[in-house]
Formats: sequence, structure tokens, C-alpha cells
Amino acid sequence: MSLTLIIGNKNYSSWSLRPWIAMKAAGIPFAEVVIPLYAPGSAEQILKYSPAGKVPILIDGDDTIWESLAILEHLAERFPDAKLWPSEPRARGFARSAATEMHGGFQPLRQHCTMNLWLPVKARPMPPEVLANMRRIETLWADCRARFGKNAKEGGPFLFGAFGNVDAMYAPVVARFHNYGLPVSADTRAYMEAVMATAAWREWYAAAMKETWVMQGNEPDWPLVRGV
Repeated sequence: MSLTLIIGNKNYSSWSLRPWIAMKAAGIPFAEVVIPLYAPGSAEQILKYSPAGKVPILIDGDDTIWESLAILEHLAERFPDAKLWPSEPRARGFARSAATEMHGGFQPLRQHCTMNLWLPVKARPMPPEVLANMRRIETLWADCRARFGKNAKEGGPFLFGAFGNVDAMYAPVVARFHNYGLPVSADTRAYMEAVMATAAWREWYAAAMKETWVMQGNEPDWPLVRGV
């Protein structure tokens, strides 16, 4: 059964990036429908797919799943071989806690470092609460790597070894840390570089760089559909 992911434009939509990059990294085929955010008629277009009125939205046959974390949970159940959550129970519980903390937290970082991949990369002054968010995230990432990542059965440079749901949840944070030039540690930077080196990240970024029609006000025909 085919999957369709409804997302916002790639430059701005941090929530859309999460399930998109998870599915790409896991090799899960899907079609995408892009609805530009902040454009005339965008809210009405999104409401056609979900009464919640927000992206991302996953259409799986007759089922509609919304909210990024719920979509990631659905994908983990639907595609168990993708191992989007760690296989070891203790690691899996820790991973879900880390993902949920991201889903509901870090409001100062969200407020002061909005998702904008077009933003020139340079250090910008930040209020103390943003730096406190940064330090908490750095500590969490280091804890994931030290406790579960380095010796994971699914090897790799990511939070729990292989790229999975937790990395997907924090992918927009990687973008924020990078574009706003936050003063991260060398270990944090190494993790960020690993994420930004993935084929999935590069594909998303390349598409975001082509979204000049948003800045020019030239909205495409609805809906903008890209291939499976």
C-alpha cells in the first residue's frame, strides 16, 4: 500500500523534515505533496488532508496520521525491519524519552532560531535561555551516544548508532544550531556534520534551495506533487 506525506515547504517546515528524513534514510518509498507555508490558501489546502490544520500528515491507505512523532511511531510499527527505534528495550525507552522531550520542549530555541535554511550561516547573539536549551540538547546527545550509540548493534555515528527516529526528531535542531552559528562543542559539531552528510539531508537541503518561488510570491498550482 502506497504512502503519501503532506509537508510544508522545505525551507521553513521543521516538523515536516522529521518524518521525511526518517523515511528517506530508511528507504521507505512515498509520494510527497508540498503545501507552501505562509502562502495564500495554504491553510485551506492543509485542511483538506487533516482537520488539525497542520503539516506533516501521513496518508497510509485509508488511515491518516498527523503530528510528527505519531507518524514516526506509525512508521516504526509499519516497517519494523527499518529499526527506526533501537532494538534493545532500555535504549528504546531512552530514545522515546529523548524524542518526546524534543516534541514538547525547547521553546526559546524554537522562538529565537526559527527554521530557515536560506539563512546565511554565521554566529548570532542569543539570550541565555536559548543557550540553556543548547546545553541541555548537547548533554542529551552526548548521553545518547555514550550510553547507547557507540556500542549499538546498528553501528554508525548517530545518537543510537544507526540513523533513526530520534535523529529525525532532532534534525531541525541540527539546522538551527548550524544556521544560527550557536557555540556548540566539537562533539556536537561532529554529530551535526554526520547528519548533514546523509543523502537524505542533502536531498532536502537541495530542494529547499530551489524554493525561490516562495520568496518571489509565485505560488505553484495546488498541490505541488513530487514523485514516489
